[in-house]
Amino acid sequence: MMNNRKILSIISTILLIYCILAGCSNNSNGPNHSTPEEVTLTLLIENQADQDGIRAVVKKIESKYHIKTEIETRPSGVEGHQVMETRLATGDMADLVIYNSGSLLQSLNPEEYFVDLSNEPFMKNIVDPFKKSVSVNGKVMGLPIGSASAGGWLYNKNVYRQLGLSVPRTWAELIANSEKIKAAGKTAVIGTYRDDWTSQLIVLADFHNVVSEAPTFPADFSANKAKFTTTSAALRSFEKLAEVYKKGLLNKDFQSADNKEGLKMLIDGTGVQYPMLSGKLMAIEKNHPEKYKDIGFFAQPGDSPEKNGMTIFMPAAIYVNKNTQHLEAAKKWLAYFVSPEGVKTLFADKSPVGPLAIEGINVPNNTIPAVKDMLSYFNSGKTTLALEYLSPLKGPNLPQITIKVGSGQISAKAGARLYDKDVEKQAKQLGLQGW
Repeated sequence: MMNNRKILSIISTILLIYCILAGCSNNSNGPNHSTPEEVTLTLLIENQADQDGIRAVVKKIESKYHIKTEIETRPSGVEGHQVMETRLATGDMADLVIYNSGSLLQSLNPEEYFVDLSNEPFMKNIVDPFKKSVSVNGKVMGLPIGSASAGGWLYNKNVYRQLGLSVPRTWAELIANSEKIKAAGKTAVIGTYRDDWTSQLIVLADFHNVVSEAPTFPADFSANKAKFTTTSAALRSFEKLAEVYKKGLLNKDFQSADNKEGLKMLIDGTGVQYPMLSGKLMAIEKNHPEKYKDIGFFAQPGDSPEKNGMTIFMPAAIYVNKNTQHLEAAKKWLAYFVSPEGVKTLFADKSPVGPLAIEGINVPNNTIPAVKDMLSYFNSGKTTLALEYLSPLKGPNLPQITIKVGSGQISAKAGARLYDKDVEKQAKQLGLQGW
């Protein structure tokens, strides 16, 4: 027969178990008023990305849903792509990942690593061109972050006025402007190859001109029926990059300067033209509020003024790691991010640099003047999606190749040949027909 002490011990244990199962709390407000369990998600982002808007959204999400977000960073360019591949392969990826849309996503085998978001309610307002840029076998893998952007040239309008220059509509006019800028003792073309991704811009921004001359190039390129070395319009993109170096139009420290230094040169007027993505206008607006109105934008010109137009890049995307332990919290995070309140929060202290990829949400009125320069191209329909959104192919080593061409280490033809080999390797990895 058990003594009283053992009986009390058993009763206490039973009560304790009951309390745990019933959600007992020491809170005087009772179990129905207990604080929701807090979840922490990790978010991987490029170390050069503007984080202010994202952190503002993160703060709102934590307040509304008790979901914390720890931000991790990765490098940009080729190194960043390698980090993505390694972390995915080793299972060490964050819950949420911000990365490129388009062909660079395809090279990561996204079906294996990211959650299919096709049937989520928050996908209904995402525009179709963006969905296509993050789709694999009919599965939509990501949500847009920010706005679309353009590839082209930022320029200092004050210096252009001082030197009596007009916005060029042909490549020959751009080179003529550059020679006058150089003669005036200023850097005509800003180079910032320390950040390797910036070395690609002349090649990438030229794609509208490629399609203008060779309309079937994207499909033929994907099917191994056309190459950069054998398509004169595509080879011309590498030739333009080589010409800028050969004519001595770059700053002397172009190989060691970084993007931040390049933007400062542009603002100061010591450098006058900068082949760049329009997304960097946000950094200019934020860091130089007194001078950002002095910066303009023009599309990279081709050889025909009648065909002058602009190359467009879809926004980067947010993806959900398939191995996340907090899938529902991640989906709630995404739903808020693309909601009207989320978009408003994201753009509270910055201006969009192009159209949004979300229907039903208007672009804020605080448009940067240089972005207004882009509107004429949109309004006239003279825009082309970058190659990486029309083909699953974009060789990951392009920045390293364009650095070599853009610094005179190899010829334009040799650079195009290296890129064709880089793309061939990727095409075989993806199992594309014709390769």
